[in-house]
Amino acid sequence: MHDLFRQFERLVRICVSTPAGRIGIAIFLAVVCLKLGAVYATVRLVQWTGAFYSAVQSVDGPQILRQIGVFAVIVGLNSARHIVSEYMRKHLELRWRRVLTDHALDAWTRDKAYWHLANGQGSAIDNPDQRIADDCRFFVAGLLGEVLDLIQGVVGLFSYVALLWALSDFALSLAPLGLNLDIPRYMVWAAFLYAAMSSVLTHALGRRLKPVLAEQQHREASFRFALARWRGHFDAVALSDGEAADRRRFAARFEDVAQNWRHLVRREMILQSFTYPFQHSVLRIPLFVAMPGYLAGAVDFGGLMQLAMAFSNVVTTLSWFIFSYRDLAELAATATRLDSFLQAAKGFHDTPKPIALADAADRLELIDLSLRSPSGTALLTVPALTLRHGDHAWIRGRSGLGKTTLLKAISGFWPHGDGRVMRPAGCIMVLPQRPYMPSGSLIEAAAYPSPPDRFGQGAIMRALGLVGMDEGADLKPVDCLSGGETQRLAMARLLLHKPAFAILDEATSALDAAAEGKLLQRLRQELPDTTFIMIAHREPPGFGGLRRIDLDQRAVPAMPLTA
Repeated sequence: MHDLFRQFERLVRICVSTPAGRIGIAIFLAVVCLKLGAVYATVRLVQWTGAFYSAVQSVDGPQILRQIGVFAVIVGLNSARHIVSEYMRKHLELRWRRVLTDHALDAWTRDKAYWHLANGQGSAIDNPDQRIADDCRFFVAGLLGEVLDLIQGVVGLFSYVALLWALSDFALSLAPLGLNLDIPRYMVWAAFLYAAMSSVLTHALGRRLKPVLAEQQHREASFRFALARWRGHFDAVALSDGEAADRRRFAARFEDVAQNWRHLVRREMILQSFTYPFQHSVLRIPLFVAMPGYLAGAVDFGGLMQLAMAFSNVVTTLSWFIFSYRDLAELAATATRLDSFLQAAKGFHDTPKPIALADAADRLELIDLSLRSPSGTALLTVPALTLRHGDHAWIRGRSGLGKTTLLKAISGFWPHGDGRVMRPAGCIMVLPQRPYMPSGSLIEAAAYPSPPDRFGQGAIMRALGLVGMDEGADLKPVDCLSGGETQRLAMARLLLHKPAFAILDEATSALDAAAEGKLLQRLRQELPDTTFIMIAHREPPGFGGLRRIDLDQRAVPAMPLTA
């Protein structure tokens, strides 16, 4: 329980950590004040109940009509209060959700934490997309809903108990049971006893619900992720006739969902075996409890109805735990999942990086760089390598040697190894063999990672033309591009961004030799101030005077590549 409170504390601190979040505190206090207005409205309705039913018992027509008018005013004002309160609460929910989501996105994306967490660095995190998109929303909504109800209940409880105490000024005689005992104001004690016994029973029946709810969230997210991932590979699946295999995989994921769902339903049925009849009897039990006072002549009919309503409000307020048990269990599961994700990201950010990164104005320099696999196997050692601006190079080596790993180390996110990397900050652009294409238009994909407005549509279309994309390419969905078109589109990014250093890792492998040579030659012409570092198995055509770096020799001799 202590850990759970710590999780809630950390998440709430995030929600109020920014100026926008702190403004939310003022909105929260305003909502609390409006919610407390419901307590006053309830007390007035209890008082109205006694007056109305007394008028009914007396068959006093004018008084009955007057009390109907009073009822309309109370309900109208209370409805307006509720609408304003809900509007402000929804606004606050969005405000705090935005703050929490921004924090989660920053923790996930900063220093490429998403890559490290997905590749086993730190705690294992499943479905981070769900934790950011869903858990942030569920946590804020659940927190506001339950906390506001709790505050309203605590404040209202004092009012309802005071009212019930004043109304139940008679005692319950146990003489019919053979006991010479009277219980003064027995309805007050009965309300507390009834709610306490019910709460204990509710927790006993529902305490195993939280882990089942957490597991259900996990399995639902895994099923949804499998469907979303398949959606991005339609062409590959269609070409390989893989529908049946993927259909089996989807069925297996859904069976996991269904299996835990059955477990969840059993736990909920056990809990509802008590909570459902409790919720549907809590408005009637008070009438039965107050009946001895009515039969003894201690109260009239209007007083009976007033007592029953006051008792019901006390019990209902004390039963907040019962009514909210499932929602509280789901909120606790959400808080645990979200906090574990943020703590894992924080743990990564706080961990020292073994490969030191430093800025260099006009060069890329590797010093005593040793790379290892995640299991600890030595991959590649580069004692010293300096590539200055204008020093084009071709890096080659056998498959599995660690060429792409070297690229990740240069980019600053390979965690297995040691040494030092010096590079010009913000001046390096890396093109992998399979470049990332964001969802959206071809214009947006070409400008990535910058917004299209930075270049203008005319410049983007010119760049697309220079790399050989046809005139109708801008109408083609990004997901439908061939491998060669995707690589050409990535080259258009180079033409637009004009980096000081460009590292191409098999970035033209999907093109034939003639198209590759023509494209690389065009890049050299259009980007005379860019230093190219080519990682490839074969000699890149279209370049002359490349420095050859052969990683198979475990050394980096400065040998010019002869034409």
